[in-house]
Amino acid sequence: MKIDYNKLMHEEISSFGVKPRLLLHCCCAPCSSAVIEKISKFFDITYLYFNPNIYPESEYIKRRDQFSKLGVNVVDIGYNHEEFLNLVKGHEADIEGGQRCKICIAHRMDKAFSYAVENNFDIVTTTLSISPHKDAQFINLLGENLEAKYGVKYLHADFKKENGFLRSSELTKEKDIYRQDYCGCEFAMAHLQNRAENK
Repeated sequence: MKIDYNKLMHEEISSFGVKPRLLLHCCCAPCSSAVIEKISKFFDITYLYFNPNIYPESEYIKRRDQFSKLGVNVVDIGYNHEEFLNLVKGHEADIEGGQRCKICIAHRMDKAFSYAVENNFDIVTTTLSISPHKDAQFINLLGENLEAKYGVKYLHADFKKENGFLRSSELTKEKDIYRQDYCGCEFAMAHLQNRAENK
């Protein structure tokens, strides 16, 4: 049976007491915009920017610096693209959304949970499910596994629901936020270029 993760999120939020400390893993400012608008009143949020998949480093910095347009400060725990490349070695030619992407998402979420443990957060979630190109079921099952591994509550979510992606597009335009045209890594960039050339 398919789980409605958006409904589950609302149920979980209603069960919480006074604003718990939530660590929100943020992939980029455009995707984060609607998520922040949706949940900020329920949590004391810290925004974690951990995305070593992004290439090149200048793009990583450009995306990170867009968060100032949302009026939030992000915690940047460092850029190590070599680590990402080592993790996805052998999967460079995978299709977008395939195993390489799953390894990438798992690495970023694992780091978020690790950071949450080290800094005494109550709950962890990620903005990744707002993308229509990301598998919310995979992300949420991964979150459940990481909750069991680290002992920190995972907030289920499917942020693309209730017009989440549309709202992120509206906010991005309103606030003049730079929106990238590829997910992050050089392999995603090459896929986009190849698709454009073959049109």
